[in-house]
Amino acid sequence: MEVPDPRKILKERGIKPRKRLGQHFMVSPKGLKVIIEALDLQPQDVVVEIGAGTGFLTIPLARRGAKVIAVEIDRRLTAVLRELCADLPNVVIVEGDVLEFQPAMILEQGKCAGMPYKLVGNLPYYITSAIVRHFLENSPRPSLAVLTVQKEVAQRILASPGEMSVLSVSVRVYARPEFVTYLPPGAFFPPPEVESAVIKLKTLPEPLIPEEEREGFFQLVKAGFGGKRKTLRNALKRGLGLSAEVIGKLLNDAGIDPERRAETLSVEEWLNLWGKLKHETAEAQL
Repeated sequence: MEVPDPRKILKERGIKPRKRLGQHFMVSPKGLKVIIEALDLQPQDVVVEIGAGTGFLTIPLARRGAKVIAVEIDRRLTAVLRELCADLPNVVIVEGDVLEFQPAMILEQGKCAGMPYKLVGNLPYYITSAIVRHFLENSPRPSLAVLTVQKEVAQRILASPGEMSVLSVSVRVYARPEFVTYLPPGAFFPPPEVESAVIKLKTLPEPLIPEEEREGFFQLVKAGFGGKRKTLRNALKRGLGLSAEVIGKLLNDAGIDPERRAETLSVEEWLNLWGKLKHETAEAQL
């Protein structure tokens, strides 16, 4: 079975890509090869694919022995997938919005409940961050994710201290991000107006923050980034509603210059600051 060319399939069936769904179908054999190599497939791997489209990636994954749970929101395309994958018993098609399914529900529909899995997908640009958070924040988390995203989003996720954001800090609480490759607009049909990038997220054995503390930790991080171009002292004072004296003490105890800005902090420094804030809060309650 040849890898189906999305352009040919869409034309034959009179299907036009829907802009509101952010549909840009990968058509690059090179991109396909890079993604499959990055997934490091092992015999009997379970792979959850987001936005399976016409099966350009689904079918090659299934041919390599993976159990593929292909999630697709567009019912025009799920009909195509069912037809093209009819002879592949290791493909399960789930129709619906991936954000409306908990990861456990997706695995259950694929008859893979409780099994480790890898995540792959060419993500619609307008909901990339939401999808990344959805799979990292909810259990079970993928052991590995290989995602095609807008180049600018990839750069935000991969950023180093000096250019950090809430997104880059959030991802690093759960995973180690790695750059794989860039893909030009011509790697997709229809071509998007921007470049894309393939990134790999290697999920940590355990998140850096316990579940019961995550809400408080991210409240701290968001407060730090809440004041654009503000110093940490001013941003945290405003975002946390604490006095300048308390904020100054927290930053001093954490060894962080109050005049620095949020984007310069490493994840380790955020974790250290969170530890000081927890200690300060606990003492205040005594």
